[in-house]
Amino acid sequence: QCRFVEELVNDLLTVCQNLSGNAFMPRLQPAVGVGGFLEGGNASSDDYVYLLLVPLKPPAGHSFHLELGT
Repeated sequence: QCRFVEELVNDLLTVCQNLSGNAFMPRLQPAVGVGGFLEGGNASSDDYVYLLLVPLKPPAGHSFHLELGT
């Protein structure tokens, strides 16, 4: 099921990228599964949570940088 969700999200991201064209926006990269767990810790529960990370790539000629905050 987790593989299916990851493929579905990647298909959706591909469609979003195609619709946005060459817009001056960060580019969505393929989703990466970072883990899953049962919500509430109950083994019989149907509330399975799967975490996906969607990295962003800066537009051409730009870069991302971290700023220190309070």
